[in-house]
Amino acid sequence: MLDHEEAFRIPNGPDYLVGLRDVRGQGVPVIDLRLKLGLSRTVPTPNTRVLVVDITLGERQLTLGLIADRVFEVVAFGADQMEAAPDIGVHWNSDYIDGVVRRDQGFVVVIDLARLLTAKDLAALGGTDKTKAVA
Repeated sequence: MLDHEEAFRIPNGPDYLVGLRDVRGQGVPVIDLRLKLGLSRTVPTPNTRVLVVDITLGERQLTLGLIADRVFEVVAFGADQMEAAPDIGVHWNSDYIDGVVRRDQGFVVVIDLARLLTAKDLAALGGTDKTKAVA
């Protein structure tokens, strides 16, 4: 987890791609997850953080920075704690929702990034012919 800093902007990238950020000597694409989810752009505050994650897209391992409005805590939970996402009675694209976890203060929605990001996203975030090593 990193403090938020301005990323190096990449011209002609998708709107959710904020830019590149140096993480341990590696250029890491940073995305605004709010935009990818169809919400408004993140407005940086002193609480804004960048979560660095490794995900597998297709046959590639990709390191990404995800902008978070704020982070309250980092917790581990077991698969037995995850419930299916509830049916809300309307049609909406929720294929990327793995489920929900109950917390004292409400629910946490668990997103499967590999299902949220498409092959087109993969090409925009680093091409399809390179494999990046995690530093």
